[in-house]
Amino acid sequence: MSKDKNPRRVADNEARAKLRMLRTSPQKLNLVAGLIRGKKVEKALTDLTFSKKRISDDVKKCLQSAIANAENNHNLDVDELVVAEAYVGKNLIMKRGRPRARGRFGKIIKPFSEITIVVRQVEEQA
Repeated sequence: MSKDKNPRRVADNEARAKLRMLRTSPQKLNLVAGLIRGKKVEKALTDLTFSKKRISDDVKKCLQSAIANAENNHNLDVDELVVAEAYVGKNLIMKRGRPRARGRFGKIIKPFSEITIVVRQVEEQA
């Protein structure tokens, strides 16, 4: 009388990782995600290591998590992994403010975002 096993959300040759509540706007995070999209995993890691963007350390952590998921949970070969997808989504927005002249209120929005990285095993052609 147990429940059925949940179907996998990604293909058999894929693994993914998701990082939520990143304290940056989705637009800025998408610039870093575009930096690694479609690249081999080793090249993507070195690009993130030497990137000057502040958020690139968090994206690197998410990519390393996706690599670890592929290796440990799905038995994929790390040397043949490619970043198949890296997409960004909105999360909550903290609304703050400060008083301005003549009794007005200056609105300050502090956006959060999330990133999902999918790595795929691709066999190299000889």
